[in-house]
Amino acid sequence: MKDKRKSKLFIVVLIIAALCVLAFTGLGSEKMRIIKSANEIRTGIDIRGGISAILNPVYPNGSEGRDIKADLESSKAIIEARLDAQGIFDKSVNIDATNNRLIIDIPWGTNETEFNPRETLKDLGSTGALTFQEVDDEDLYTPAQNLNPTGRIVLSGEDVKTASVQQDQNGNIVVLLELKPSGIEAFAKATAENLGRPLAIFIDDTCISAPRVDSIINSSQATITGNFTYESAKSLADKIRFGALPTKLEAIKVDSISAQLGMGALEVAIQAGIVAFILVAVFMILRYRLPGLVSIIALSALIALQILTLSNFNISVTLPGIGGIILSIGMSIDGNVVIFERIKEELNAGKSLRASIDSGFKRAFVAIFDSNITTIITAVVLYILGSGPVKGFGVTLFFGTLFSFISCVTASKTLLLGLSSFKFAQNKWLFGMSNKQDGGKNIETV
Repeated sequence: MKDKRKSKLFIVVLIIAALCVLAFTGLGSEKMRIIKSANEIRTGIDIRGGISAILNPVYPNGSEGRDIKADLESSKAIIEARLDAQGIFDKSVNIDATNNRLIIDIPWGTNETEFNPRETLKDLGSTGALTFQEVDDEDLYTPAQNLNPTGRIVLSGEDVKTASVQQDQNGNIVVLLELKPSGIEAFAKATAENLGRPLAIFIDDTCISAPRVDSIINSSQATITGNFTYESAKSLADKIRFGALPTKLEAIKVDSISAQLGMGALEVAIQAGIVAFILVAVFMILRYRLPGLVSIIALSALIALQILTLSNFNISVTLPGIGGIILSIGMSIDGNVVIFERIKEELNAGKSLRASIDSGFKRAFVAIFDSNITTIITAVVLYILGSGPVKGFGVTLFFGTLFSFISCVTASKTLLLGLSSFKFAQNKWLFGMSNKQDGGKNIETV
């Protein structure tokens, strides 16, 4: 039977190399980034600073008697959900109950080189109410961004249950709307009256999309099609999903926030991570030799996966978040240490190299799984109950632990089994054992 260990080895090495290259170079041009790199990771307020905005609720005439406190609570929850959907965990949204307003602190955007606080505030999406409106005859061919509200409202944000990104049968990316019972009849009537015409979707007075009605929709689901990328579809879905604010919010004051620690602190943290990686690599190679080298290669995949996840999901990274990344490096190495010690025990017991590797990973699996699952549970609790940097730490710890477990029990094993099929790797010295054992013979590989 053909030994597939070598082919699997080369495949895993190529995958790891590709991940590392993508993590530091990305993919695509500046105008169209398919995969973002490490340079495009968003940093938190403590590192880069941000903005502080005061938002006042604005009520139209005839709104007397509204429960302002309830509206602010609802607005706070929706804005936090919008920011979470954008991966901005290092933020602060508070209610000023004395003056009946919201105070929001958010970090600067990734590509902002000059301070423009009101432009940065757009990271929230719009903070106003969502409406679906008919379009005037003279505006049928006007671009969506130039449309003005007509006041002929078909649906409000309160009639929309949710919006999500889907793929249709042809593989095209679409936005799927789910309506509440209150909106089904009104939407069916509007689509019947506007066949072949656009229905504009507004947040406050800004049109975010104007899809054309192709058929009468009398169910709870509707699909918005177009030349969407995943990111543009997600952006539209998020705006619709979190657009049902109880009232319009107006920014009456926007100020800059200085970085609490500054980019210098980030550079120190990165340097500490690099030094830690080098020291860990030296220790593992000196202590475990060939398996130690394998663990460092697998660790490179772990770090690359973390970078790609943070940059492409626009997750803001704070200094505590960097601590979560460095902690996951230690956890990955800890798991490999447990495995390699088990392999040495099996080799000392006289088992073949392949059997020792299989048995070593099998014996260590339960201990590694238990330690990782408990850490993941902790990370989830931190994310759910924490806020700001604590939530960011929970996110990086969660992904770091998950990728650590995958790299430890899959990548390391595949690499080690693949290398063991080569004759040079059958020397027990390469597995951290003394050549004095068993007369210095090579390890049996059967």
